[in-house]
Amino acid sequence: MAQPPDPHELYLHVRVLIGVVLGLGLTRILSGWARLIEHPRRAEVFATHLMWTAVILLSMIHFWWWEFGLIALHAWHFELFVFLLGYAFLWYVLACLLFPADLAEYGSYEAYFVSRRRWFFGLFALTFVADFVDTIVKGWDRLHLLGPEYPVRLVVGIALCLVAAWTSSRRFHFAFALLWLVYDLSWILRIYDTLG
Repeated sequence: MAQPPDPHELYLHVRVLIGVVLGLGLTRILSGWARLIEHPRRAEVFATHLMWTAVILLSMIHFWWWEFGLIALHAWHFELFVFLLGYAFLWYVLACLLFPADLAEYGSYEAYFVSRRRWFFGLFALTFVADFVDTIVKGWDRLHLLGPEYPVRLVVGIALCLVAAWTSSRRFHFAFALLWLVYDLSWILRIYDTLG
Protein backbone atom coordinates (compact mmCIF):
# COMPACT_ATOMS: atom_id res chain seq x y z
CA MET A 1 0.00 0.00 0.00
CA ALA A 2 1.37 3.40 -1.01
CA GLN A 3 2.28 5.88 1.71
CA PRO A 4 0.30 9.16 1.72
CA PRO A 5 2.42 12.14 0.73
CA ASP A 6 4.08 14.12 3.49
CA PRO A 7 2.07 17.37 4.06
CA HIS A 8 5.34 19.33 4.21
CA GLU A 9 6.31 18.08 0.76
CA LEU A 10 2.88 19.02 -0.58
CA TYR A 11 3.26 22.47 0.97
CA LEU A 12 6.61 22.97 -0.77
CA HIS A 13 5.05 21.84 -4.05
CA VAL A 14 2.22 24.39 -3.67
CA ARG A 15 4.61 27.11 -2.52
CA VAL A 16 6.72 26.78 -5.67
CA LEU A 17 3.78 27.45 -7.99
CA ILE A 18 2.50 30.33 -5.86
CA GLY A 19 6.06 31.70 -5.87
CA VAL A 20 6.13 31.62 -9.67
CA VAL A 21 2.86 33.58 -9.90
CA LEU A 22 3.99 36.13 -7.29
CA GLY A 23 7.39 36.36 -8.96
CA LEU A 24 5.69 37.38 -12.19
CA GLY A 25 3.73 40.08 -10.33
CA LEU A 26 6.81 41.38 -8.55
CA THR A 27 8.66 41.43 -11.87
CA ARG A 28 5.81 43.41 -13.46
CA ILE A 29 6.02 46.12 -10.81
CA LEU A 30 9.82 46.25 -10.69
CA SER A 31 10.13 46.36 -14.48
CA GLY A 32 7.43 49.07 -14.54
CA TRP A 33 9.47 51.15 -12.12
CA ALA A 34 12.58 50.55 -14.22
CA ARG A 35 10.71 51.72 -17.37
CA LEU A 36 9.70 54.92 -15.57
CA ILE A 37 13.35 55.56 -14.77
CA GLU A 38 14.61 54.56 -18.24
CA HIS A 39 12.01 56.59 -20.17
CA PRO A 40 10.73 59.37 -17.89
CA ARG A 41 9.19 61.35 -20.76
CA ARG A 42 7.26 58.48 -22.31
CA ALA A 43 4.43 58.76 -19.76
CA GLU A 44 3.93 61.36 -17.09
CA VAL A 45 4.47 60.02 -13.58
CA PHE A 46 1.38 60.06 -11.35
CA ALA A 47 2.11 60.09 -7.60
CA THR A 48 -1.05 58.17 -6.70
CA HIS A 49 -0.18 55.45 -9.20
CA LEU A 50 3.33 55.17 -7.76
CA MET A 51 1.92 54.97 -4.24
CA TRP A 52 -0.40 52.12 -5.24
CA THR A 53 2.48 50.26 -6.87
CA ALA A 54 4.27 50.44 -3.50
CA VAL A 55 1.14 49.19 -1.69
CA ILE A 56 0.75 46.21 -4.01
CA LEU A 57 4.47 45.40 -3.94
CA LEU A 58 4.45 45.41 -0.13
CA SER A 59 1.24 43.36 -0.09
CA MET A 60 2.68 40.71 -2.41
CA ILE A 61 5.83 40.42 -0.32
CA HIS A 62 3.71 40.19 2.82
CA PHE A 63 1.47 37.54 1.24
CA TRP A 64 4.53 35.45 0.42
CA TRP A 65 5.77 35.84 4.01
CA TRP A 66 2.53 34.96 5.80
CA GLU A 67 1.79 31.95 3.60
CA PHE A 68 4.63 30.19 5.40
CA GLY A 69 2.01 29.57 8.10
CA LEU A 70 0.46 26.95 5.83
CA ILE A 71 3.34 24.62 6.62
CA ALA A 72 1.41 23.64 9.75
CA LEU A 73 -1.48 22.14 7.75
CA HIS A 74 -1.71 18.38 8.06
CA ALA A 75 -4.08 17.80 5.14
CA TRP A 76 -4.12 19.38 1.70
CA HIS A 77 -7.07 19.35 -0.67
CA PHE A 78 -7.34 20.40 -4.29
CA GLU A 79 -9.88 23.11 -3.36
CA LEU A 80 -7.35 24.71 -1.02
CA PHE A 81 -4.69 24.58 -3.72
CA VAL A 82 -7.03 26.29 -6.22
CA PHE A 83 -8.01 28.91 -3.64
CA LEU A 84 -4.36 29.76 -2.86
CA LEU A 85 -3.49 29.91 -6.53
CA GLY A 86 -6.49 32.20 -7.13
CA TYR A 87 -5.34 34.43 -4.27
CA ALA A 88 -1.89 34.68 -5.85
CA PHE A 89 -3.54 35.39 -9.22
CA LEU A 90 -5.31 38.40 -7.66
CA TRP A 91 -1.95 39.95 -6.75
CA TYR A 92 -0.58 39.27 -10.23
CA VAL A 93 -3.57 40.87 -11.96
CA LEU A 94 -3.34 43.90 -9.66
CA ALA A 95 0.32 44.29 -10.64
CA CYS A 96 -0.64 44.07 -14.33
CA LEU A 97 -3.40 46.65 -13.87
CA LEU A 98 -0.85 49.07 -12.44
CA PHE A 99 1.59 48.61 -15.31
CA PRO A 100 -0.32 47.82 -18.52
CA ALA A 101 1.52 46.45 -21.53
CA ASP A 102 0.50 49.51 -23.56
CA LEU A 103 -0.43 52.96 -22.31
CA ALA A 104 -0.83 54.59 -25.72
CA GLU A 105 -4.62 54.95 -25.75
CA TYR A 106 -4.60 56.66 -22.34
CA GLY A 107 -1.62 58.98 -22.69
CA SER A 108 -0.76 59.02 -18.98
CA TYR A 109 -0.75 56.81 -15.91
CA GLU A 110 -3.23 59.19 -14.31
CA ALA A 111 -5.82 58.78 -17.08
CA TYR A 112 -5.23 55.04 -17.17
CA PHE A 113 -5.48 54.58 -13.38
CA VAL A 114 -8.67 56.62 -13.09
CA SER A 115 -10.27 54.74 -16.01
CA ARG A 116 -9.40 51.34 -14.49
CA ARG A 117 -10.11 52.20 -10.85
CA ARG A 118 -13.22 50.00 -10.61
CA TRP A 119 -11.28 46.95 -11.73
CA PHE A 120 -8.31 47.79 -9.51
CA PHE A 121 -10.25 48.53 -6.34
CA GLY A 122 -12.74 45.72 -6.97
CA LEU A 123 -9.91 43.20 -7.12
CA PHE A 124 -8.13 44.83 -4.19
CA ALA A 125 -11.36 44.46 -2.15
CA LEU A 126 -11.40 40.76 -3.08
CA THR A 127 -7.96 40.36 -1.49
CA PHE A 128 -9.50 41.24 1.87
CA VAL A 129 -12.11 38.50 1.45
CA ALA A 130 -9.40 36.05 0.38
CA ASP A 131 -7.30 37.10 3.37
CA PHE A 132 -10.14 36.19 5.73
CA VAL A 133 -10.60 32.77 4.09
CA ASP A 134 -6.84 32.21 4.19
CA THR A 135 -6.78 33.04 7.90
CA ILE A 136 -9.62 30.59 8.61
CA VAL A 137 -7.73 27.90 6.68
CA LYS A 138 -4.82 28.39 9.07
CA GLY A 139 -7.18 27.75 11.97
CA TRP A 140 -9.52 29.57 14.33
CA ASP A 141 -6.64 30.03 16.75
CA ARG A 142 -4.91 32.12 14.11
CA LEU A 143 -8.00 34.29 13.74
CA HIS A 144 -8.17 34.89 17.50
CA LEU A 145 -4.44 35.60 17.63
CA LEU A 146 -4.91 38.52 15.21
CA GLY A 147 -7.26 40.17 17.69
CA PRO A 148 -10.18 42.57 17.24
CA GLU A 149 -8.23 44.86 14.92
CA TYR A 150 -8.25 42.21 12.19
CA PRO A 151 -11.97 42.19 11.31
CA VAL A 152 -12.04 46.00 11.54
CA ARG A 153 -9.07 46.12 9.13
CA LEU A 154 -10.91 43.93 6.64
CA VAL A 155 -14.20 45.84 6.81
CA VAL A 156 -12.51 49.25 6.58
CA GLY A 157 -10.30 48.04 3.71
CA ILE A 158 -13.29 46.80 1.72
CA ALA A 159 -15.30 49.97 2.45
CA LEU A 160 -12.42 52.21 1.31
CA CYS A 161 -12.06 50.13 -1.86
CA LEU A 162 -15.76 50.59 -2.63
CA VAL A 163 -15.47 54.36 -2.18
CA ALA A 164 -12.28 54.43 -4.29
CA ALA A 165 -13.98 52.44 -7.07
CA TRP A 166 -16.87 54.91 -7.09
CA THR A 167 -15.01 58.22 -6.82
CA SER A 168 -12.54 59.69 -9.28
CA SER A 169 -11.15 62.08 -6.63
CA ARG A 170 -7.38 62.20 -7.00
CA ARG A 171 -7.07 63.43 -3.41
CA PHE A 172 -9.03 60.48 -2.03
CA HIS A 173 -7.04 57.95 -4.07
CA PHE A 174 -3.73 59.46 -2.97
CA ALA A 175 -4.76 59.71 0.70
CA PHE A 176 -6.07 56.12 0.65
CA ALA A 177 -2.82 54.83 -0.88
CA LEU A 178 -0.57 56.77 1.48
CA LEU A 179 -2.51 55.93 4.63
CA TRP A 180 -2.92 52.28 3.64
CA LEU A 181 0.80 51.94 2.91
CA VAL A 182 1.72 53.37 6.33
CA TYR A 183 -0.96 51.36 8.13
CA ASP A 184 -0.12 48.11 6.33
CA LEU A 185 3.57 48.49 7.13
CA SER A 186 2.64 49.08 10.77
CA TRP A 187 0.33 46.03 10.72
CA ILE A 188 3.04 43.80 9.25
CA LEU A 189 5.68 44.93 11.74
CA ARG A 190 3.31 44.59 14.72
CA ILE A 191 1.65 41.29 13.83
CA TYR A 192 3.74 39.43 11.27
CA ASP A 193 7.30 40.50 12.04
CA THR A 194 8.26 37.05 13.32
CA LEU A 195 6.99 33.73 12.05
CA GLY A 196 6.10 31.16 14.61
